[in-house]
Amino acid sequence: MHNPAPLVINWHLTEACNYRCQYCYAAWSESACPRELIHDPERTAALLSELYRFFRSDNRVNPLASRMSWYSVRLNLAGGEPLLHANKLPAMVSQARALGFEVSLISNGSRLTREMLDQLAPQLTWLGISLDSANSATNRAIGRIDRRGQLLDLDQLATNLYQARQNNPQLRLKLNTVVNQLNHTEDLTALVRSFAPEKWKVLRMLPVVNQHLAVSDQQFAAFVARHGTFTNILCAEDNHDMRESYLMVDLHGRFFQNSPLIVGQGYTYSRPILEVGAGAAFAEMTFDHERFNARYIPASAGVGA
Repeated sequence: MHNPAPLVINWHLTEACNYRCQYCYAAWSESACPRELIHDPERTAALLSELYRFFRSDNRVNPLASRMSWYSVRLNLAGGEPLLHANKLPAMVSQARALGFEVSLISNGSRLTREMLDQLAPQLTWLGISLDSANSATNRAIGRIDRRGQLLDLDQLATNLYQARQNNPQLRLKLNTVVNQLNHTEDLTALVRSFAPEKWKVLRMLPVVNQHLAVSDQQFAAFVARHGTFTNILCAEDNHDMRESYLMVDLHGRFFQNSPLIVGQGYTYSRPILEVGAGAAFAEMTFDHERFNARYIPASAGVGA
């Protein structure tokens, strides 16, 4: 059994986003309850409690307990863009922490104002930012632009994040980059250095919904090799690395997985967690704990999201 690492549960709490990235895989099938769970405070609280009860490290009934060990449980809030629900997030993060979760957040950065960071940063252990390019034209082509035609101000974001890390020295920063046909030749060295993250996750565009903008093995390998100077923080994930290796909950409160990886077929889902319980719902999913461990164990404790 591997040495203990944090167990990370990714809750994609919304499908909504102010960007329209062409490769986005945040598209889930409809549920019997089509309203996103985040809009119901009581059901949100119940889901958080059920997830923590099932995945807490001392729950020996959890089937993962015989295959791996973990010293903490981290709730990673993702989307869509979770900060479209900025009015709900601070209270929800506080509630999750009160249960015993560590909490992290993945954002496209567009809504990370100084005021929002003042509220959230002190409660987070990790903050992930999705950045795919330093080039305005490339970001426009990808779809990293809002309906008003505004692009992310990278310099302002870097300044805001620097201040947030001054206010919470325990906050660690991670960058996520999706390698696709529009950015695979780019050199992001200067961009990464300007943000100085503790981790940089480089993901190959995942064809869950379609193959548009997919890259070849050679193109992905070339991008990773071009950024070899970041070996100490760079974590490259090819498609097979991502398959069935994340613990994921969708916007309706169902476990889901990116398997079978068939273009256009999307995801497989469990029954709703609040209807059948986390144990019964999790039993309906396939989870590769060895791939999960490969993502988290090699790095220092807590690195990964």
